[in-house]
Amino acid sequence: MSVESALRSGSAPREQLPPPPLVPGGAPLLGHAWNLVRDPLDFLSRLRDHGEVVRLRLGPRTAYAVTAPELVGALLKSPDYEVGGPLWETLEVLLGKGVATSNGQPHRRQRRMMQPAFRPERIADYAAVMAEEARATAARWEDGGTVDVGAEMFRTAVRIVSRSLLEVDSIGEKADRISESLHTVFEGLYRRMVLSAGPLHRVPTPANRRFAGALADLHALVDEIIEERRAAGSGHQDLLAVLLDATDESGAPLSHAEIHDHVVSLVVAGAENVASTLSWTFWLLTQHPVQESRLVEEVESVAPEGRPAFADLKRLVHTRNVITEAMRIRPAAWIFTRRSVAETSLGGYVIPAGADVVYSVYAMQRDPRSFAQHLAFDPDRWLPERASEVPQFAMMPFSVGNRKCPGDHFSMTELALILATVVPRWRLTPVEGTDPRTRIGITLHPKRLLLRAERR
Repeated sequence: MSVESALRSGSAPREQLPPPPLVPGGAPLLGHAWNLVRDPLDFLSRLRDHGEVVRLRLGPRTAYAVTAPELVGALLKSPDYEVGGPLWETLEVLLGKGVATSNGQPHRRQRRMMQPAFRPERIADYAAVMAEEARATAARWEDGGTVDVGAEMFRTAVRIVSRSLLEVDSIGEKADRISESLHTVFEGLYRRMVLSAGPLHRVPTPANRRFAGALADLHALVDEIIEERRAAGSGHQDLLAVLLDATDESGAPLSHAEIHDHVVSLVVAGAENVASTLSWTFWLLTQHPVQESRLVEEVESVAPEGRPAFADLKRLVHTRNVITEAMRIRPAAWIFTRRSVAETSLGGYVIPAGADVVYSVYAMQRDPRSFAQHLAFDPDRWLPERASEVPQFAMMPFSVGNRKCPGDHFSMTELALILATVVPRWRLTPVEGTDPRTRIGITLHPKRLLLRAERR
């Protein structure tokens, strides 16, 4: 189904189209928000059983959930919808008015300013930093020691973002604070997204105090990074230098708040999502030793000296497929919202102006209608002869259209280099205290991933 037909499906005039069906169940006052708090992944995955477009009640608000890939693709490509709704309203507390949360001309201007930092020739330069940090991570571990993989991957990802895009070398002591603050903030943001309690979030409960303290600490850390760069003066060629030197159409420089919001967006997307994806990938490999062995054999054949580099990535086919399959079955970012800017139709139903629209890539990427053996970890499904069987828009870890992540190639390069450096050196196995259950916030993590490292 094309984008146009998905938007216009249904032969009746728009004013005669029905509203989507209301999902049954829900709690008094809270509506379906209770389901999203109690077991959101299962609830969102089961929405497909009620239709391709359905209505939800989130407290006093009505939301529209889209479950079919072709309709989600239409939603993301249509000018009738913009970034908005509960997720982005909530994330503004963290991201401000940066490229992730803005719309229209501000969004286009910010993307244009950032895009040069993600050109292919720059990715090759960044890859040297990525490979260096990956080797440093692998060298820190001790034979027979226990590794907190989530913390290690976050530290590595923060250092890579900071050194490559921000050219900040003194990030080591800040990484742990950023990691702890982000985990607390993301859990609090998720509660605020699904429970539109308004003033209740300002009541000084222990959870609200932890959230406020973590958010303040995170913003203070970003201000430190910016001020350290200002004090260092010129001579840098990274994205932060572009932002500090940029001017708008009138010749005025960007404000401190605008630069701050950009940096927060970079740290969140470039560290949090990457660390989550790597954590899940390492866990999945401990559960699938055949796939792990194939990855080791591939890397050793391509980079026998044990130092995989950017030039090797095209030949690391299985490694890339492992990452893609891990992102399919265990995505970091898992729920998104949009807002209709005018009354429109989607899938044969009327969507009123100003409506909140929700979709879940977690649910779509585990849909048995799109993926054979949908819960199986099968990297070979991304070989060319099989990948063509996957419906369009059923797999889109970096989104599509004008909201596609500008750092998608940066992230895939980083993921591949870290995986190809660490796995051939270390065999990882779970130890007592590991809890691979999903920790649900704005992103998805294993609750606690403790793995024993044994030198190969």
